Amino acid sequence: MQTINVNIPIKVTARHMAVTDAIRDYVVKKIEGLHLDHPRIIEAKAILDFQQHHHRQICEIILHCANHITIEASSESQEDLYSAIDETISKIARRMRKHKTRLMRNARPRSASIRHIEEHVYDDEVLHTTQEAEEVEPMLIHTEGYKVKALFPDEAIMDLELSERSFVIFHNQKTDRLTILYRRKDGDYGMIIPDDPAAKK
Repeated sequence: MQTINVNIPIKVTARHMAVTDAIRDYVVKKIEGLHLDHPRIIEAKAILDFQQHHHRQICEIILHCANHITIEASSESQEDLYSAIDETISKIARRMRKHKTRLMRNARPRSASIRHIEEHVYDDEVLHTTQEAEEVEPMLIHTEGYKVKALFPDEAIMDLELSERSFVIFHNQKTDRLTILYRRKDGDYGMIIPDDPAAKK
């Protein structure tokens, strides 16, 4: 049975703009109105941004849920902020429906394998290839922490589908190896298993 999330701690912040009571109330009602019976929302954050020089209004929503699940989505609109908020909420709802469908489909013993993912082992040369800069040398402009979770491959797929990232790094519970799962251009997923020098000794 689907339930409405109530009494959720919701934090609304803004960049390059002031948050009016009307906007804040709209965001809160939209998040509380998400009919999600899984997972349970523990905390929600909404970040609103108005980029005047590009005439873009952006809404990003991050939901921290039970079982260490994080759902995030963002949208932008050149019309108004309400449109960006509506689209972001729609993205989250779609991801949750997809997530629940996959959960039901994968409700089987762990001995089963994911047949549509091929595992490949790449050596260090493939993982550390670099391209020479033609004119301007690239600079490191962003650093952030990354928590490596212990997951099965099907759980890693669900984690990736619930975010807008292009990859997820996880400790593969199936192989006991650090693994990188990434989105392919054809819509499928690829998996990189870095070579383990210690295993060769």
